[in-house]
Amino acid sequence: MRDWPAADRIETDRLTLEPLRAEHAAEMAPMLDDAALHRYIGGSPASPAELARRYRLQAAGRSPDGNQGWLNWVVRDRASGAPVGTVQATLTGDAGRLQAEVAWVVGTAYHGRGYAAEAAAGMVAWLRDRDVRRLVAHVHPEHRASRRVAERLGPASTGELVDGEMRWAAGG
Repeated sequence: MRDWPAADRIETDRLTLEPLRAEHAAEMAPMLDDAALHRYIGGSPASPAELARRYRLQAAGRSPDGNQGWLNWVVRDRASGAPVGTVQATLTGDAGRLQAEVAWVVGTAYHGRGYAAEAAAGMVAWLRDRDVRRLVAHVHPEHRASRRVAERLGPASTGELVDGEMRWAAGG
């Protein structure tokens, strides 16, 4: 089992990325309880209790077997303090060859404001500072806004569909 980096607070121009805690579930559940949002991210809305269980597991910072590092953040608008979404990175690899599978979710009420791109870019910069060199993302092929976020981060579409999502990759 290896030591994975722990999520730190990240500040961008308009956003704060807070390391995820189980307590975030109460305020995140209403934002994530949106069928339109789940059209692209899959699954269905979770109850606050289910979300708290999931967040408690994710906040541990690693998979139960220790083979993956789990980094998760709640994204907040700095001006209002409102939660607008989440970003996450799942780390794999060994020293000098870390890979992050990255993902972002922004509540539909906050779409079109550039929050996903800004939050994901802040997370990726943080990951690069920790020597993560390879990025992978999976984006629903019909989700144009998420494709644009992936393009801005650097990965290119591999043309490979994985569980109905297009795989994007960058780095070596």
